Amino acid sequence: MRFDIITLFPELFAPLLTSGITRRAYESGLVDVRLWNPRDHAEGNYRRVDDRSFGGGPGMVMLAEPLFKTLAAIRADRNEVQPAPVVLFSPIGQALNHNAVANWSQSTGAVLLCGRYEGVDQRFIDHHVDQQISLGDFVLSGGEIAAMALLDAVARLQPGVLNDEGSHQLDSFNPALDGLLDSPHYTRPEVWQGHAVPAELMSGHHAHIERWRREQSLRLTAQHRPELLDQARQEGRLSRLDETYLQKKL
Repeated sequence: MRFDIITLFPELFAPLLTSGITRRAYESGLVDVRLWNPRDHAEGNYRRVDDRSFGGGPGMVMLAEPLFKTLAAIRADRNEVQPAPVVLFSPIGQALNHNAVANWSQSTGAVLLCGRYEGVDQRFIDHHVDQQISLGDFVLSGGEIAAMALLDAVARLQPGVLNDEGSHQLDSFNPALDGLLDSPHYTRPEVWQGHAVPAELMSGHHAHIERWRREQSLRLTAQHRPELLDQARQEGRLSRLDETYLQKKL
């Protein structure tokens, strides 16, 4: 898959692409990331990419023309029969979640537009943006962090990227956990500052361990993300044993 990133600050992506376990996805080409700076397609001595907003108000707005020329260069370079979707990171977009990430991880990629300043000229959005994505109800100084979040989430789902092929299947929100939160994790020493690892995890009884993890997942989800529990219940993902535990503990 290939992601083309339109950004005024391509240098921000260097640590993401060269650090951590997900770098395997980028170095191997499983996730092909290419960076495009609109300044390279702007006109004039100053290669201007923004201007004041009509109607007044604070801040600057990204110009449509440099973005259009950048997108045209990307289209020519990709040379696709079916053009890749253009995605803008924006407060009005749909919130990014596990299902969306899973879908992107199986796609051929996209063109990711990282806005800056007060935003992007609406005419470019109206005519060229296919989808808008939000990380949550807050505002960032630019779309780069949001783009990196999507890239990282997609990269770790690619085959061979994580040391353990099944690691991501036990992540919070994964269908393998019925969309619930993951259970707590413990490691050595067995007792740390007077606090012991739960006895169930030390029992060596695999069925008991799996049941303990399931119950902890149910407990944490009920306490912190009850809407996920409601959704799992509506979809018939909770067993009678699950419901008995919830009624007894909560």
